[in-house]
Amino acid sequence: MYFFYFDESGSRDPKAVETFADGTQSPKEHIYSLTAVGLFEGRWRRFDREIANLKLELSDHLNRTRKERLDLADCEVKSNWIRNPKERADKSPFLHALSEADRERLVACFFRQIPAQHMTLFSVVVDKRKLRDHMTHETLHKKAYELLLERIEHFMAEYHPKHHALIVMDDTDRALNRAVSLKHAFFQREGNQNVHFNHLVEYPFFTDSKLSNGVQLADLCAYNVYRAFKTKNFAYPYFQELLPAFYKRQQGQKLDGLKVFPEDSELVAFARQGWEEFQKQNPARGGVSEAV
Repeated sequence: MYFFYFDESGSRDPKAVETFADGTQSPKEHIYSLTAVGLFEGRWRRFDREIANLKLELSDHLNRTRKERLDLADCEVKSNWIRNPKERADKSPFLHALSEADRERLVACFFRQIPAQHMTLFSVVVDKRKLRDHMTHETLHKKAYELLLERIEHFMAEYHPKHHALIVMDDTDRALNRAVSLKHAFFQREGNQNVHFNHLVEYPFFTDSKLSNGVQLADLCAYNVYRAFKTKNFAYPYFQELLPAFYKRQQGQKLDGLKVFPEDSELVAFARQGWEEFQKQNPARGGVSEAV
């Protein structure tokens, strides 16, 4: 069994421009990313233990020095809380109480697990400036989900044909969970014009992100993909650390881990150029997928 932890960054709102009653316009958030972190079941315990042990060490220190009683469910890590002091103060007593050095240590521990546990990354980046007018919140997410499942199916068929893929997601809302499950069941049953999804378990598994270090890692990865494309900066620090883990095919030159949609987005060329530059600067770390 392979676990694929999903998370997203950016809004599902398909509009990149807000039009007001007087005809004036204002730009809105134009990037949406959906990212998956793949982990073989035999490595899950080592991954989870590394993260949990550090969380326990940090929370025990806070319990002793601040007399705060925190358990693992109180030690959730979210990218937004790491970056935003107000969000951190309002929503995470654990992260708020940590020193900056300890927060950096915790985030680094998450990212260190990607190569240590041989994880594989997949991401779909949607450039909302190029979407057709009929796209909705629902169809935007459905398209990104479909494209991400395609990459996971290719990976499973090529590298792990005898295993199955379980999608693990944050349990956010019953209606949203149902919508995702229906999408998933349709693709699993019918496939699409490109692929039959032979390795997918029938439905996603929804879990509270507080209890899943895998979902928390997917959150951190999704933001860094989002940030790299929003700012058009492939040198964004943690994104550079993620690049070698993206899925690539064994045969041929076409690499498959990072997908930009739609095809006519300028970000397709940006991603390709960024990857080529990364390869030149890091010849020993060239096991990354080219954006297609």
